[in-house]
This record gives sequence, C-alpha cells and structure tokens, in this order.
Amino acid sequence: MNTQDSDSKAVIRVADWAQEKEPLSSVRRQVFIIEQQVPEALEWDEFDKTAIHFAASIDGKIIGTARLTTDGQIGRMAVLKPYRNQGIGSRLLQLALSTAQDEHYPEVYLHAQIEAIPFYEKHGFTAEGGVFYEANIPHRGMLKILC
Repeated sequence: MNTQDSDSKAVIRVADWAQEKEPLSSVRRQVFIIEQQVPEALEWDEFDKTAIHFAASIDGKIIGTARLTTDGQIGRMAVLKPYRNQGIGSRLLQLALSTAQDEHYPEVYLHAQIEAIPFYEKHGFTAEGGVFYEANIPHRGMLKILC
C-alpha cells in the first residue's frame, strides 16, 4: 500500500528490509545515533529481520521510517529533520496501524519519548505506567487497542 496526499510529496509505503536496509538504516542512524546520541549497539537488534518496515520517500529518497514487530510493537519511527512537522510521521504511523489491523493484531504498543506522548495520544494511544529510560532518554509505554 502506498499513500500520498496533496499536503506532502512524500510517498508512504511498506518497505522491504532485505532490499532497502541501507537507506532505512541511514535515516535511523541520522536521527537516533547522531542527533539523539543513542549508542549504536542499542539501535540495531534482531527484530529488524522479522519486522514489517515502513518508508517515507520523496523523489525516491527515503526520508522517514518505522517498523512493526511481530509482537505488535511500533518503533524506530524517524523522519529526517528537514522533513519534520509536515505530517509524514503521522502518515507513517497510520500505515503501521492499518497494517497491524490487516494482520489482525488485537493491540499495538510503543515506547514513546516523553515529548512525543501528545503526538501518539492524537492517534489514540494511551500512556501506561511510569517513566523509564532507554538509551538515557525518558520514555513511557503506550498502548492502542485495535479490536
């Protein structure tokens, strides 16, 4: 499924990790490792091989990404800085949610950085539990029931 609307030139689609690992990883490296100083060892894990990946691209260049793991976790959502605040993250999240529904996930969850909680709340997620730290960044767990 591809989505494109008049507000943005970005095409949002399911990505093939095996074929597009390098450009998807490049976005995550820029956002998480360079900007947010997440240790590289924490960014890459075994879930990339089995997750469903999503890409946002403009003129064929991948500028955003997200993934949905087999246990229903949405994560690794990243949009390159020049393309933020244009609705691209929302569109990536919407495709991840519709994919989870198509795959009959009863619910999805994520670990939201504290400042991103309002973004996820707009998409129907509810914060649960207290603050915890991943890569020295404060997060809260969030849940969305799908069915």
